Amino acid sequence: MKVAPDRLKSFVQAIFSQAGSLPPEAERIAHYLVESNLAGHDSHGVIRVPHYINFLKKDMVRANQSMKVVFETEVLAVVDGQFGFGQVIGEQAMRFAITKCEKHGVLVLALRNCGHLGRIGEWPLLAARAGKISLHFVNTSGLGILAAPFGGIDRRLSANPIAVGIPVKDGPPIILDISTCAIAEGKIKVAFNKGESLPPGSIIDAQGRPSQDPKAFYANPPGAILPFGGHKGYGLSVVTDILAGALTGSGASNPHSTSRMVNGLLALVLDPERFPAHSEFAGEVRRFIDFVKSSRTTSPHGEILMPGELEERTRARRLREGIDLDDVTWGQLQEVAAGLGFSR
Repeated sequence: MKVAPDRLKSFVQAIFSQAGSLPPEAERIAHYLVESNLAGHDSHGVIRVPHYINFLKKDMVRANQSMKVVFETEVLAVVDGQFGFGQVIGEQAMRFAITKCEKHGVLVLALRNCGHLGRIGEWPLLAARAGKISLHFVNTSGLGILAAPFGGIDRRLSANPIAVGIPVKDGPPIILDISTCAIAEGKIKVAFNKGESLPPGSIIDAQGRPSQDPKAFYANPPGAILPFGGHKGYGLSVVTDILAGALTGSGASNPHSTSRMVNGLLALVLDPERFPAHSEFAGEVRRFIDFVKSSRTTSPHGEILMPGELEERTRARRLREGIDLDDVTWGQLQEVAAGLGFSR
């Protein structure tokens, strides 16, 4: 079924308001979840609502929190999310980082104890729209441990995404947003809800055998996600876990450290205007983009896209045509709403 974005946002916002979020928080959560659907990343969209409400009921995430600055210099800040919703804390932290970067040209931000940050690409996009370059490492401790190490069977790592944003003059920013895993857990959930198979090389079952069945991942005992590119994705995952977890104080993957799904984030925010080559930066970025796009394509009607362009196009199309939701996900939203005492 197709749902108008405004209708979907209003519905999700009402769910979180009914669950205890004050209006500004409910609006931000709904905004970023629906934005993920608009960008084509349904794995981080409204499919997450039942999980978030469950987390809230179990005190795994807390409503109406604000980030707290626990350490600060001119170019370094450590902030604590106080287990608040990541859609709220993430935006607060990035706006704080952008402001400090404007003053000093660079800011290293360490965010700890934050609820699920959603689609990480939102945060470099926020920085890029403010004219800033940013690099982000994110890990999940506790309940988010989903991936096996290279050559292993058991879950030891989280999805550990890496994201980068680069502003482009007179064009959409370059936004790279990748998981160090072969597939995001949310995409496994989408496939599970739709009754679809997974791409080969995405997961293994509890015995370490390759599988394309989402049920194998959620079985008891559960399967595990594989790192992308074998040892390459695994190596990036290890580095990300240490930077986003151990360095921030949020904790590297450790199933015994917390009963919550806690995100840690390390972000580097740069102001290109502070660099000696700033006057040539925008032109050089444009020249490089045009050069890359001038490559011959492997198919007659093929096109070279920059990272983030597909999401821009998907967003424009879904704003026009509506957001595709499978019946299971829509039914789950209705069930959550009914459990909170209202329906749409």
